[in-house]
Amino acid sequence: MFHPFLRLCSFAGWTRCFPTAAVRALFPLLLLAVPAGVYADPGLETGLEPDELAAVIAELEPEIRRAMVEGRIPSLTMALTVGEEIVWARGFGESNLRTRTPATPETVYIIASTLKTMSATVLMQLHEEGHFELDDPVGPHLNGVRLEGEDPERPITFRHLLTHTSGLSGGFSSVPVWADTVPTPIDQFLVESLEIEGPPEEEIRYSNPAFTLIAHLIEEMTGADFREEVERRIWAPLEMTSTAFAPTPAMEEILAVPYRPDADTGAQTPVARVRFAEWPAGGAWGTVQDQARWIMASVNGGGLGETRLISEETAELMQTRQFDEFTGPMGGGWGGEEAAYGLGWWTTTRQGERYIAHSGSVGGYTAFIHGNRDRKLGVAILTNGQRAHPHLVRLSFLATDLLAQHGLDGTRAQD
Repeated sequence: MFHPFLRLCSFAGWTRCFPTAAVRALFPLLLLAVPAGVYADPGLETGLEPDELAAVIAELEPEIRRAMVEGRIPSLTMALTVGEEIVWARGFGESNLRTRTPATPETVYIIASTLKTMSATVLMQLHEEGHFELDDPVGPHLNGVRLEGEDPERPITFRHLLTHTSGLSGGFSSVPVWADTVPTPIDQFLVESLEIEGPPEEEIRYSNPAFTLIAHLIEEMTGADFREEVERRIWAPLEMTSTAFAPTPAMEEILAVPYRPDADTGAQTPVARVRFAEWPAGGAWGTVQDQARWIMASVNGGGLGETRLISEETAELMQTRQFDEFTGPMGGGWGGEEAAYGLGWWTTTRQGERYIAHSGSVGGYTAFIHGNRDRKLGVAILTNGQRAHPHLVRLSFLATDLLAQHGLDGTRAQD
């Protein structure tokens, strides 16, 4: 437990409790010496040797606490997967600083742009069903939405949308959840706001509207609501029962508060929950255990056990670099100079082994999923910290490295 004085300072803002710069500089070291609020899920059962996993966690947990201090992260939930098992899940810190609520693996956070990998998978399911080819122009499938300014000699294709090379603008048009107005409906947003900034395949322009357009394409090709298709094709088969586009009442009860450090005092300040017109690019909520099931299915070739979302060949394609000319570090520096976009996924090769990942960030939250494809190892992290990407990248690579070093290899676990 926290010492009462440290608990008070955490609540009030530690710069107010430690007024001098010299003493403030010692605060992170004091915090590291105090056990954080931790919750281990006792229901997890694995076929792994407990000593191996214990050695991993003994090295990992101090680094988690250090990342939380350095990244000013109020709470963090993390899960590790080996093969087709979630081998560890735990919460650190407090999801609500005022009520002192400990974070647990059941705490709900926004999963933000990690949703893009799920949307991309639904689209690739439709590719497998024969609705389109990757290098087909998307225009003929849009039914009323026009790509104003598109060069007919260089049309935007499905591959362009999935790799952020479409030339479409970025964008994030948020409104507070409690505002009098609501986000613009998808079709209206696409008609009024879709903007081409340049020709396709010339550079990476990270585009939330591109994935809003993907949602529209999914609806046009299936005749169903995008949300229903994601639930039916991804969440239900993987038993991701605590993930939703709008938090259920049960989820709201354990919803983490979004925080941002005050620029002047450093104290954690709650920020507004938001909705946004580009919500198919990242407007969903869930738990780290559900995120773990998703990364676990992804590093296992697009399925778990008897459940198959996409063929292994399609999973391989999605997790393979699409354009050699567009490489370099992803969010938080992930992947180094070899990193690039697959289809919806970040992908890289590191020390001869293949990795995938994706981050997500909406005001007061940062999410991250990361996997080693060759060893079938996965990491999922959810936080209510502001723009914590570099810290989550470091923890993710550390976690998969430690699992490998201690002999926890998912390919051997399945033998």
